[in-house]
Amino acid sequence: MEVSTNQWILIGLTCLGLILIAAAYAIGRRLIYQALFRLLDLVIKDEIENEERQLSNRLALFVSILCLSAYSNFLFDLVISSPVQQILEGVLDSTIDLLLIICISANFFALLNLTHKIYSFSPIADEVPIKGVVQVIKIAVFFLTGLFVVATILQQKIAVLLSGLGALSAVLMLIFKDSVLGFVAGLQLIANRMVSKGDWIEMPKYGADGDVIDIALTTVKVQNWDKTITTIPTYALISESFKNWRGMKESGGRRIKRTINLDLSSIKFCDQKMLDQFSKIQYIAEYIQQKQEEVDQYNSANGVDSVSLVNGRRLTNVGTFRAYAESYLRNHPDIHQSMTFLVRHRQPTEHGLPIELYVFSSDQVWANYESIQADIFDHLLAVIPEFNLRVFQAPSSSDFRSFLSNQDQL
Repeated sequence: MEVSTNQWILIGLTCLGLILIAAAYAIGRRLIYQALFRLLDLVIKDEIENEERQLSNRLALFVSILCLSAYSNFLFDLVISSPVQQILEGVLDSTIDLLLIICISANFFALLNLTHKIYSFSPIADEVPIKGVVQVIKIAVFFLTGLFVVATILQQKIAVLLSGLGALSAVLMLIFKDSVLGFVAGLQLIANRMVSKGDWIEMPKYGADGDVIDIALTTVKVQNWDKTITTIPTYALISESFKNWRGMKESGGRRIKRTINLDLSSIKFCDQKMLDQFSKIQYIAEYIQQKQEEVDQYNSANGVDSVSLVNGRRLTNVGTFRAYAESYLRNHPDIHQSMTFLVRHRQPTEHGLPIELYVFSSDQVWANYESIQADIFDHLLAVIPEFNLRVFQAPSSSDFRSFLSNQDQL
């Protein structure tokens, strides 16, 4: 079968057009990438290089499709001479329209990714995350792209398709229920600053106890302290309660709340020998002198008989120990002095008299905090015998064996 001159011309122009379009894509991609590289020179380029390349590739593809559209119109205007070629032109135009629609959406997605990446370097990115908003925009663009594609294939107007979606609104709401709830919850979380990336939160219902590492449209990811990942529905943070430790981080201190149980049978009044011994302790020497003067003045003014320690006012070893613990903490370099500071008695129980320390460390780092807390209680437990006090401890099996052994010897 012989090939006509017009067909040879069509084939030649088509090949030339493909070569020119490929060249336009290659040159456009390079030029667009260099332009983006210079435009975003203030941002850390290594961190956004993938997003830059993605956007430049899709923009270059968009330019190439525009060139293809213009060239195809020129080509068919030049050589059309048969109904077959007219049909071919219609199919090619529809195909180009579809490619343009998809390419525009892809470029918009790439632009959103690049914008989100750049925003992630801003100081407020952790406090005001926009990932959920970006995902909502992507869903909306994807939905509109689908409508335009269907309208192009069916050769219908968008308004006609939108009118037909009214009957499907209930189905669409059911499909996108989690997305809608997540979007609304995300806006409330951002507006009220309830949770941000990097916050330490606790939500026992979902087994979450750790740092927030991602806030998306429908889920919030929490990395627990054992390095497991817990996923929480975004709307659950609005509809249910959770604990956010951000306040602790912003306060500058971390609470130490622990008790020492003292044996009730070891509590007694201080005699003169004990007072002389306590007055040699630097942290409470001034306290002993001041309190002793107050006690002596009170007893003298009220004619108290000093024969018995029960009469009048007396210092006790447990009260003196509490004063020592308070003075020791006041002089501790790692205790926050401007925050709540308590050394108090709790209700006596069958486990003795609890002496509670309620203070805040100035170091919030977990390892340092535990070390500070341990050092404080190591010291206090070691000095308790100096005040003729005993720490309460339930009898162990060795205590019972020793007791039975002594009974056998008797």
